[in-house]
Amino acid sequence: MNRGIAFALGAYIFWGLHPIYWKLLQDVPSFEIVSHRIIWSFVFFVIIISFRKGWKELKKKIKESKNKLILFVPALLIGSNWALYIWAVNADFIIETSLGYFICPLITVFLGVVILHESLRRIQWIAVLIAGTGVLIMTFIYGQFPWISLYLAGTWGTYGLLRKKSPLNSVEGLTLEITLLSLPAIIYLVFLTTSNSGSFLTDLPTSLLLVGSGITSGLPLIVFIVGARMINLSLIGILQYIYPTLIFIVGAFIYGEPLSEAKMIGFMFIWGALIIYTIEGGFFLNRKKILITND
Repeated sequence: MNRGIAFALGAYIFWGLHPIYWKLLQDVPSFEIVSHRIIWSFVFFVIIISFRKGWKELKKKIKESKNKLILFVPALLIGSNWALYIWAVNADFIIETSLGYFICPLITVFLGVVILHESLRRIQWIAVLIAGTGVLIMTFIYGQFPWISLYLAGTWGTYGLLRKKSPLNSVEGLTLEITLLSLPAIIYLVFLTTSNSGSFLTDLPTSLLLVGSGITSGLPLIVFIVGARMINLSLIGILQYIYPTLIFIVGAFIYGEPLSEAKMIGFMFIWGALIIYTIEGGFFLNRKKILITND
């Protein structure tokens, strides 16, 4: 197997099984888990960027950036995304989180059209409309607007859009974002410690899991970045569906979350839209390659 595929596949499988890790901490309040995830991720990325001797370059890029919002807003997006995701997993909404990450590529397309004024081909519009129909079915027949799914997809899609425009690379960007989130996280954890209401150091397994949240957040990302540089973007586009598929399997078959008929119909519409979008994208890229070769 190609090393790039192996790295990307490994990262996606790890992320797909990530709910199992958070479920081990379900007795800890979600905001406390997120705070520890931020603090220990901060430690992880400080070590990484120090090893790469990247502090000077990071400071230079921040100083020279003309649009500071592009640097700082992603911190709010990723922080709120993490917080809602962990809460949803431990509140038994794993399947809805998987729906969010299925929708995410289509949200990204929508943001590209609305904000970047990108044009869509006819079949891409059909795929987006089919996915939208799936969301409407889940809202009106299932009787519940999938706000968790849409918020996760929206924040992650917007985060990706801003990161695309950012002068910082992935490691630099995450280091800055985690640094910005660290201050409120530290204040909150100090408050928990002084009020004797925190979960850290109450027992060894819980403490180790909280510390490990930094590594489990940062390491797969580094592995993914390495792998993504070795393979085509179109292949990454196909592999990315492994992640929400595994989350769906974990929620439905490991933790036994209910799957209503309306929810399944909504999922089928969204899966159908993704299949259409992916196949059409593959054909388009192949045609483009053929035209370039003929020229």
